[in-house]
Amino acid sequence: MTTTIFSQNMTPTIEGTTSQSDWDSHSYVALETAIASKQATVGVIGLGYVGLPLAVTAARAGYRTIGFDIDPGKIEKLKAGGSYIEAVKADELALQLGAGRFDATTEFSDLKRCDVVIICVPTPLTRHREPDLRFVEQTAETVRQWLRPGQLVVLESTTYPGTTEEIVKPILSASGLRPGVDFFLGFSPEREDPGNTAYSTATIPRVVAGDGPRAAKLVRDLYASIVANVVTVSSTQTAEAVKITENVFRAVNIALVNELKVIYDAMGIDVWEVIDAAATKPFGFMPFYPGPGLGGHCIPIDPFYLTWKSREYGLTTRFIELAGEINVAMPAYVIRRLEMELDRRFAKSLGSARILILGLAYKKNVSDIRESPSLVLMELLEDRGTRVDYCDPLVPAIPPTREHGKLAGRQSITLSPESLARYDGVLLAIDHDCLDYALIAEHARLIVDTRNAMARRGLTNDRVAKA
Repeated sequence: MTTTIFSQNMTPTIEGTTSQSDWDSHSYVALETAIASKQATVGVIGLGYVGLPLAVTAARAGYRTIGFDIDPGKIEKLKAGGSYIEAVKADELALQLGAGRFDATTEFSDLKRCDVVIICVPTPLTRHREPDLRFVEQTAETVRQWLRPGQLVVLESTTYPGTTEEIVKPILSASGLRPGVDFFLGFSPEREDPGNTAYSTATIPRVVAGDGPRAAKLVRDLYASIVANVVTVSSTQTAEAVKITENVFRAVNIALVNELKVIYDAMGIDVWEVIDAAATKPFGFMPFYPGPGLGGHCIPIDPFYLTWKSREYGLTTRFIELAGEINVAMPAYVIRRLEMELDRRFAKSLGSARILILGLAYKKNVSDIRESPSLVLMELLEDRGTRVDYCDPLVPAIPPTREHGKLAGRQSITLSPESLARYDGVLLAIDHDCLDYALIAEHARLIVDTRNAMARRGLTNDRVAKA
């Protein structure tokens, strides 16, 4: 019987053999077999809006799954069967915990138990709108400490083309193990859409790529056993470019309708009516809708990763940068519209007004406040001396954030005729379905609607202004 002998961070040998290729083949085949039989243990690093749904989906597919996070509060809640993300239901989490298919920990030494390690950590921007890859780099360094032969490492974090090859691969290779031989590396961009009930992690097609043909097959086999449809592309750089392209597409088109909103408003034309009518064309048009600014973990951030990377090739991304300028300017435009309506209707300035912001999350029907334009709106108003409160049943209190720390701890008010009467105006930033729009329409003195929410519900009156 052949016995495999190895220690951590050491290229193994096989007793009774003399050929290095025997071990090379063994390392790959053993992992391929473990994935095919679902005997592989899957580790997911980063249990946020991407990592936790993925970990539970992998567990549901039959893999023993370990979730890793540096936040002990998250781990404690998960171990107790509680979920902090809408996409993961508590009963599903409890089912996987009870079946022994899912566990969560802050002990990263447990990575050595994993056959597959999937990295789902944030990729924010610096203050100068340049890529901030420290979470990816730090996580890769942590994985390197526990890297062993026969492991597959997959990066899911959205980033610029070349990150897997130029950043993650060298860090892992510093272990002394050989990529494509001792360990395998891949990239599969996350495609989560918080609040979208039509699609889940398991039903959204996944783009996958590997560093070399062996890694490509392993990544494809892994995701094909977890999600319904897998699309394999030729390289990790291509897969990284796919995700950037998806988000650039949305950012540019949203910028376009935001600019049209400003133009048509000056002409006295309702941009939402225009878009809805244009959308009746069965070809050549795709509807995008304006808003008070971009939010979320992808669209406001990811296009600038490509902008930064393009400079390495002496190229400028004029379309992307222009779209960014337009979208970033939207909160200020909304404040100007609010200011005009207050002055026109009540001869009131922002400095003497009291305003209620409806919706703090970055999009409807979720509690996610990452990059939310509502936070920007709140700070812009307070900088003008406005007294500001907010109402969002899905965000009862504002958690600490990197860029809006002074807002932490603010609490959502409860809507009532009496509470609405206290405000000079309501700024409707996010149109959650759970808000009582009839109550708002009846009792608010002024409604500045950035989402066309009132008109879509047939609640138009002379106190509603679109922005």
